[in-house]
Amino acid sequence: MKLSRQAVIELLEKHDLLVEAPKVDLTFDHVHYDTRQVKPHTLFVVKGAFKAEYLDGVGGVDALVTEQRLAGPMPQFLVKDSQKALSILAMAYFDYPQEKLWIGAFTGTKGKTTAAYFAYTMLQEDTDGKTALFSTVDRIVGPKAEDKKKSDLTTPESYELFKDMRRAVDNGMTHLVMEVSSQAYLRNRVYGLRFNVGAFLNISPDHIGPNEHPTFADYLAHKEMLLDNSDHVILNSGMDHFDEIYQRAAAHHDRVLTYGRTDRDYPALVRFTSEKSALHESHFTVTPGQAVPDLMETAGTYRLNLPGDFNEENAVAALMMVGLAGAKHPAMVAGLDEVTIPGRMLSLTLAGHGVAFVDYAHNYVSLLSLLAFAKAQSPDGQVIVVLGAPGNKGVSRRADFAKVLSAKADQVFLTADDPQYEDPRVIAETIADGITNDHVQVHFEMDRITAIHQAINAAGPNDLVVVAGKGEDPYQKLNGVDTPYIGDYAAVKECQAALAAGQNLVTGA
Repeated sequence: MKLSRQAVIELLEKHDLLVEAPKVDLTFDHVHYDTRQVKPHTLFVVKGAFKAEYLDGVGGVDALVTEQRLAGPMPQFLVKDSQKALSILAMAYFDYPQEKLWIGAFTGTKGKTTAAYFAYTMLQEDTDGKTALFSTVDRIVGPKAEDKKKSDLTTPESYELFKDMRRAVDNGMTHLVMEVSSQAYLRNRVYGLRFNVGAFLNISPDHIGPNEHPTFADYLAHKEMLLDNSDHVILNSGMDHFDEIYQRAAAHHDRVLTYGRTDRDYPALVRFTSEKSALHESHFTVTPGQAVPDLMETAGTYRLNLPGDFNEENAVAALMMVGLAGAKHPAMVAGLDEVTIPGRMLSLTLAGHGVAFVDYAHNYVSLLSLLAFAKAQSPDGQVIVVLGAPGNKGVSRRADFAKVLSAKADQVFLTADDPQYEDPRVIAETIADGITNDHVQVHFEMDRITAIHQAINAAGPNDLVVVAGKGEDPYQKLNGVDTPYIGDYAAVKECQAALAAGQNLVTGA
């Protein structure tokens, strides 16, 4: 929708963002923050390390929204925070699409994508296909092929967020499930957005470094912001720092919905019991308490189309979320029975070489849960891991990975995983230096596909190979470039086909 100068002033003043407004009267046909997307009569939002010369040769900008006045005659709205201003202006420009959607959001160190897909699949069943999804893997805004695209961020920039919400509404979607990262609040990508339900899955140290959160306390504080901006909140009673997070939630809500295992000694309004967990599926039973009559539809036994008791936890959070959305029990059963998640807990049987799991596990908690599950499935076999760590971010993960490998792995093939501007061998050696268990066999192979081949070749009939980190990502981030990569799952599929045909694997020099 068009935005007049007066409308912009009123929006910015409402959120106490406006410092000074230009005197000239203007009407804006477009809003953007990317000079490559400028059209005639654009209100341009300046954010980050922007320089006035970036606008040289860019036609169509009628005024700027900026924290610091830029040289030149261009009319300028001076604001206290450009990121917040972008979010407020974007939601108005796209005519407040969030008001036409029921929105549920997940946050947590691990499991956001899994839980989001669980909730999405169940709501798709319940709404007859009228549910959108914004996840780390995909953004789905409608039923057609062109309505699905790969995500570049867990939570997109506010402009793209509201643009995609508008597309979803225009496509007839009534519900939206999304992930909300700590970075989304740190960078104000969801500023001013209210959620119908916010679920907090778990917390452990992650995303701490020079370009992310300075401390764990800062990381947790930004995670907790979802609780402040949700009408209903769901908490995992068994997570670390539960008491602190509960107090934050209780400060803003008369009722805090909690869930947990039946055999654990902690408060939980919804309980669940693991019935059976196999290599390719799991079964569990959910029992809501009498204090939550609006969640009675969640009661029952479910087959989950993924293995692992940690996935059951995520499924319960998703069940509670869709229950609050009004979903019925048959849709819950059908959704969990059929759900698949790109790059998550994909298993492949390998002729003579055991079973391989491909998973996006990329931090301490997710890797620990994954390897613990693998070891439990084959206690007499080896757990052989293919793993790397990203460059220029999450540096603390390297020590975390070493800790998990020391406790849960028999062999590890250290390799590249989005090394960016760092040397992947140096990253690998940092992980290796932190491994304290002398019984863990450590191998180095920086070509990721070769490392996968070598790990599978080393596996015996009772062993489990865990390929962690990239899932089905179609690229490696190298020196600022998304370099094409077939993906971990495709690499394992190649090995599976070769072994089935009686061929030898290519394992390098």
